[in-house]
Amino acid sequence: MTLERLLSVVGPGALELDTAPGGLAGAVAGVAVLDVLEPQFLPRELLLAVGVDAESAHAVDLLRRAGDAGVAGVVFGPGRSERAAKELRTVAEESGTAVLSRTAWCTWAQLVGLLRAGLAAAGAPPVPATRGLVPGDLNGLADAVAVLVGGAVTIEDTESRVLAYSSTEENVDEIRRLTILGRRVPPWRVAAMREAGFFRALWGTDDVLHRRAQDEIPERLVGAVRAGGEVLGSIWVAAVAGRPLPPGASEALRAATHTAAAHLLHARTRGADDRLAEDAARALMEGRGSPEVLAERASLPAREPCAVLAVGLGSGTHGDDDLPRLHALLALRCAVFGHRAVVVPAGGRILVLVSRLDENPRRSREQLARLGEALARELSSTTDAPVRVGLGDVAPGPAQAAESRRSAELALKALTRTAGPRTVARAEDVADTVGIMAVVEALGAVTLPPGTSVARLAAFDAEHGGSRLVPSLRAYLDHFGDVTAASRVLAVHPNSLRHRLRRITEVSGLDLDDSGARLLAELQLRLLDPGDGTGSGPAPRQ
Repeated sequence: MTLERLLSVVGPGALELDTAPGGLAGAVAGVAVLDVLEPQFLPRELLLAVGVDAESAHAVDLLRRAGDAGVAGVVFGPGRSERAAKELRTVAEESGTAVLSRTAWCTWAQLVGLLRAGLAAAGAPPVPATRGLVPGDLNGLADAVAVLVGGAVTIEDTESRVLAYSSTEENVDEIRRLTILGRRVPPWRVAAMREAGFFRALWGTDDVLHRRAQDEIPERLVGAVRAGGEVLGSIWVAAVAGRPLPPGASEALRAATHTAAAHLLHARTRGADDRLAEDAARALMEGRGSPEVLAERASLPAREPCAVLAVGLGSGTHGDDDLPRLHALLALRCAVFGHRAVVVPAGGRILVLVSRLDENPRRSREQLARLGEALARELSSTTDAPVRVGLGDVAPGPAQAAESRRSAELALKALTRTAGPRTVARAEDVADTVGIMAVVEALGAVTLPPGTSVARLAAFDAEHGGSRLVPSLRAYLDHFGDVTAASRVLAVHPNSLRHRLRRITEVSGLDLDDSGARLLAELQLRLLDPGDGTGSGPAPRQ
């Protein structure tokens, strides 16, 4: 077993290679967990350095001793400084031992199981029809097995959830149809098989089980997929078009279950791959870490234009169950437009790091605008609230993704504050709103005199529960002194607002004819409630 083959089976979602001075063709005979009190170093084994700090001198000494003993590689825990990584690489070059890292998404216990199962699975020779399949391509595997056994194939996990199915849809029986539509075997069917002891028999044998045809349900074969003593799932084969399964189907399925183990192991870590890409994209957008390394982890071109979209989901009733669907829709729409995108949740919004943009600045901006419009339109129809999209500046590469994120979030914040009909914008498109937000933020540290007009109005409203002088002044100023428009927003008669304006003058001493006094009042109203809008939209009804 070579290190390269083992890594291809386990997948990068569990294990990452830092350096392999002897190449990837080195043999791996087994997996061992380090005993710190009584360390043993066996040739050609992969040593899991549990409890060893990669930043410590102990890690360096351990690597040297492992190299002297001919250990295939040493696996350290996730997270280390560039200094420590460089020192370990230097020692690895001297000792000829590979250095690997456990990912943050895989525990030591999970990694031990995956590696031992991977060693068992990788040693199984692939059946001819499955040669050339990409590791983890379960749909391709299902189609290949269907050709081998002459039936319709479903690959399931140990909870009877559908992982993949073949494209053989000729005269599909009802059980298969319900299983594929629901992405899992119907619960009543699972309960019946469990009660009959079927799963106990399936997980307890290396043989292929045969289920005879019953009424409208055709005959089936099923084989458990296991590696290193661990059950990974099962492969089901159903007869189609009323034809019986061929005589050699059981032997073909038995061989296929051994080949399938490597693919199921690789697919199991694919979710971790997605999380690694998401984490790398988040680090890029926050300006952390090495842009080259992070771009590679996120599968983004390191030297091609990219940009960030900030997607605001509004105040709809979508819950946590909707988020995966929204993420998938975002990624799919970006792919349809020919872009590589990584979708990252960020509190009440979603950030999308988009690459594969045109090298021409004008065309890349147009591409981004079209993409933003499409996302806003489709997500608004999916949720029950308008979705707004802030377009970040196009950056020359992922190294500048943080600047694009900042401009995208500014644009989204401005769109949200104005609450107008516009749903997609760049920061420059809403520059006045962005400018007001910047001024208000800068004035947040300024201490105003306690007796300003707005301060006196706020104190009066606080003392008199039914008073609405502050909102009335805000509406009046926001509508340029138009009493009719302001009263309509406040849902009061114009004469009632005129009475309130006289009362505002009496209580606060504010001179509404003084432009300087009006400016100070507007700024202080923003400081009192920075989330109330920017003056271009209607004030709340009072």
